[in-house]
Amino acid sequence: MLPVAIGPRTFAGPGPFVMGVLNVTPDSFSDGGRHAGVERALAWAERLRADGADLLDVGGESTRPGAPAVSAQEEIDRVVPVVERLARGGYPLPISVDTWKAEVARAALAAGAHLVNDIQGLADPAMARAVAEAGAPVVAMHMRGTPADMQSRAVYGDVVTEVRAELEAVLARALAAGIPRERVILDPGLGFAKTAAHNLLLLRELPRLRIEGCALLVGPSRKSFIGHVTGAPVEARLPGTLAAVAAAVLAGAELVRVHDVAEARQAAQVAAAIRDASQSPDAR
Repeated sequence: MLPVAIGPRTFAGPGPFVMGVLNVTPDSFSDGGRHAGVERALAWAERLRADGADLLDVGGESTRPGAPAVSAQEEIDRVVPVVERLARGGYPLPISVDTWKAEVARAALAAGAHLVNDIQGLADPAMARAVAEAGAPVVAMHMRGTPADMQSRAVYGDVVTEVRAELEAVLARALAAGIPRERVILDPGLGFAKTAAHNLLLLRELPRLRIEGCALLVGPSRKSFIGHVTGAPVEARLPGTLAAVAAAVLAGAELVRVHDVAEARQAAQVAAAIRDASQSPDAR
């Protein structure tokens, strides 16, 4: 990972770095409603920091399969007061806004956010312009369609080859808009227009998705492919999430996006230690 400045911190090296999820929504698939409202959101942000998060991802719209869209104004009303309070209060972690709407991204960046996490991979030219004009980095994710219809689009001949090609197109959109390569973090989009089998294969073949000069972020947390493998309901998918986090780190992901930060951080640290193990007699 090249040095990437995100707000108050510069990220460099292989990581792992942990992005903590803060959903301020009433209907997210795993924690909808738990952190809605500014005071509850601020308390959870502090918990994520204490648990070892390296950066925070604030989202105001559910992107679970089949989720209906909300208006930009409603999303702004959920997200911006939280971002403003965090930024004004000196929150020490970089703040990401999880949105695919340019209007929301602009409002959150103006309120103090440092990073945009766009599930639609800069498909909207207005989003690419908003990021470029702000000089912000971006997480650009692979998906097809929208949350309302994406699972019907999970049709691939060779999922790894096609996702890589579509990530290359995402990067091309970023570069064309004036976003430097080193500010683009790519995400293969586990769970977004993918079946369980697709997700597992993408995790296994993650090195093939590496595009020079761009960090990789993977978000496996509590997703349905874990339930498909284990039969576990959403609230019981932490062990499977930790296995996926370890697999992602071993395969080269620099960042992981998770709900359970303390546990995922430990799994990621052990996976990184295995990845970096040395036969040197001085190794400890």
